[in-house]
Amino acid sequence: MTPINPILRGFNPDPSIVRVGEDYYIATSTFEWYPGVQIHHSRDLANWTLVARPLVRAGQLDMRGNPDGCGVWAPDLSYKDGRFHLIFTDVKRYGRTTIDGAKGASLRDFHNYWVSSERIDGDWTDAVHLNSSGFDPALFHDDDGRSWLLNMLWDHRPDRKRFAGIVAQQMDLATGRLIGERRVIFEGTSLGFTEGPHLYKRDGWYHLLVAEGGTERGHAVVMARSRALFGPYETHPDGPVLTMRDRPDAALQRTGHGDLVDTPEGETWMAYLCGRPLPQSDRCVMGRETAIRRMAWGADGWLRCAEEPPVVDAPERVEAHDAFDSPDLPAAFQWLRTPDPDHLFSLTARPGHLRLYGRETIGSHFTQSLVARRQTAFRYDAQTLVDFTPEHFQQAAGLVCYYNSSKYLYLHLTADDAGRRQVQVLSVLPIGEGRSVLSAPVPAPEGPVELRVAVDHERLRFAFRAEGAGAWQWLPEVFDASLLSDEATLQGLPNFTGTFVGMACQDMAGTGRHADFRWFRYVDDPEPHE
Repeated sequence: MTPINPILRGFNPDPSIVRVGEDYYIATSTFEWYPGVQIHHSRDLANWTLVARPLVRAGQLDMRGNPDGCGVWAPDLSYKDGRFHLIFTDVKRYGRTTIDGAKGASLRDFHNYWVSSERIDGDWTDAVHLNSSGFDPALFHDDDGRSWLLNMLWDHRPDRKRFAGIVAQQMDLATGRLIGERRVIFEGTSLGFTEGPHLYKRDGWYHLLVAEGGTERGHAVVMARSRALFGPYETHPDGPVLTMRDRPDAALQRTGHGDLVDTPEGETWMAYLCGRPLPQSDRCVMGRETAIRRMAWGADGWLRCAEEPPVVDAPERVEAHDAFDSPDLPAAFQWLRTPDPDHLFSLTARPGHLRLYGRETIGSHFTQSLVARRQTAFRYDAQTLVDFTPEHFQQAAGLVCYYNSSKYLYLHLTADDAGRRQVQVLSVLPIGEGRSVLSAPVPAPEGPVELRVAVDHERLRFAFRAEGAGAWQWLPEVFDASLLSDEATLQGLPNFTGTFVGMACQDMAGTGRHADFRWFRYVDDPEPHE
């Protein structure tokens, strides 16, 4: 079966791919979204199913306080001695990018960890801290039985090359203990931003695959090889192995950060990240997704791209109708940062409902009651039914389109100073130095209220109605959905995720006022709304 790209639609960046027997697995980054790391499974490289999010408890991951765009970066998934091994970075500080070049110190905190499990969907071990010298760690299992930890090296000093090369250090796979000294094995090419290392052994050569050029339009996959693990490495004679930096009209942009897998028949495929820009604004609202393509080894021993798989045009329609009738959250949904979801929501307090407890402000980096799923197409429609009785203006609950704390659109129920319920939209957008606007309040109907968002490329509109009512009441505002994207940003901030749509609840008085959501419906490529 021929894969249709992207194979993982919506926010799924930094793929790491491994084959165990006839089963293929891809691990992708989740950044500040919890649980950490998404792992998809396939038997044919074309059809993928989410099978695990392994980082589920505080002993593995606690991101409370992590800034936007931090958290879990670039997981690496491998298999050795009957166990799956997962290496990942938890980024605790990013700061701001240096706009005018590397003039000052750039202090960031990258902590690299290792967990393992006998089963991909099993109970993974608590995290073992490995190092904090840089991000994008990966494991290489050599044919002599030794395992090596790779990561990019971060140089925080003023006027230095931040991405200081790829380092390697031996790792004891029984304990996680690092052995010997780290050594720089590759300093990168003139593209710069050398990161995302993966190492392979073939025909006596060590082949090093790295991401370069930054994760925007100049992104690329670069390859180098050496007869010795520590080098010296010679770079590919053709330049980047995969890039769209010179193809601005291609449907998939930002291609880079790849990883290789061999099929049982001996074919080599590369999983890599990509972005699908909106045709008008050229912005990637779904962030970075995962694609795949077949590769070919040449007579000279170098790897090159083979034929390009088709790109999604008329994708299989996604139509998810989630009723909250189970004690478990439906698989599509995640929340932000905390390993203590019981403090945010319950699926048993009121059977048949998702109860969100009002916690901190929307956009909080600590305890935010927000449960959401990925946007996976340029056009979608999402609806929910909420039962919520706010007592005052500090309590709110509703439907949110959320990228991060600096860009979201929030249709919510709240109360005015007389305690009367009303519907409003809070828009927090990366315009100028940042803009926060409340729309004019509209009286809310009695009882539970249905909330709706309709997105058509750059256009986003909200509507509401009483439960079971016929006609929707559309709010007059038309919002720019493209502002919920990687490219629209406040200056110097990281933008590495993608847009989610879901449910949220706040009680800024600290009394924990809850909201009950009966169902959530998400449809890709819906019929045009009235």
